[in-house]
Amino acid sequence: MVVTKRLVLLGSLLAIAAQMSVQGQDSPLPLTNPSGELYQLPGMVADPSRQSDRSTNTQTPGQSTRSADETPRSDDSTDKQSKRILWVIPNYRAVSAGTLLLPLSAKEKFVLATQDSFDYSSFILAGMLAGYGQATNSSPEFHQELSGYGRYYWHSFADETVGNYFTEAIMPAMTHEDPRYYTLGKTGGGFWHRTGYAISRLVITKTDSGSSGFNVSEIVGNALGAGVSDLYYPRTERTWGNTGDKWATQIGVDGIANILKEFWPDIRRGVFRQQQ
Repeated sequence: MVVTKRLVLLGSLLAIAAQMSVQGQDSPLPLTNPSGELYQLPGMVADPSRQSDRSTNTQTPGQSTRSADETPRSDDSTDKQSKRILWVIPNYRAVSAGTLLLPLSAKEKFVLATQDSFDYSSFILAGMLAGYGQATNSSPEFHQELSGYGRYYWHSFADETVGNYFTEAIMPAMTHEDPRYYTLGKTGGGFWHRTGYAISRLVITKTDSGSSGFNVSEIVGNALGAGVSDLYYPRTERTWGNTGDKWATQIGVDGIANILKEFWPDIRRGVFRQQQ
């Protein structure tokens, strides 16, 4: 019953978000045309003289173009993303508002998934989830004490890693989708509009060709990740209900992450009084 309620709530949120996007409440995203040149969109700054050299790539895959001369630009430095949220949570996939980027190659998508999966914070998060799972006795077969905590830990870490590779690398490489999150920024609308946009990115994403489409990587990728996790969990937990619960929970977590990415520059500037 709990799983059903979560799925119904999640489905309602996704439907509302999708409707908002269809109604045109999406902002222009950084695009490239078929020849590889960058479009200059309203409110964005681009230097055409910097679009010719594509021979080198010295930037981080999650935040860069493919050429050192194609430096991402933003129309407002206060909307720039940092590499971490709260100085701990990795923020490699967030793109600052107004930034122009070229599509990621399949290799770069796998690098991005690896960064998220093996960042030091991932080990900390796995430890926290393991502690919570043991405290609530979510998997009685793992037992208690230190040996039980070890089982909870590696299962939690495996869940994170499998989910990251399916949603950020494997599926995006197959479907030619961009796994990065493109923020609207403070000029993109009010609080509720930006929140709705962040949630809508669960079902709508940018493709490598520059268009927008259904986010197969997020929805199907998380479903595949939840299914694969059944292979290393005890047989008694391999039920449709438990698998659906993991799928819905992961999508919900990704939705919260999108909202954090959207408003992190505002939080850092307003709460912590820090400028980029």
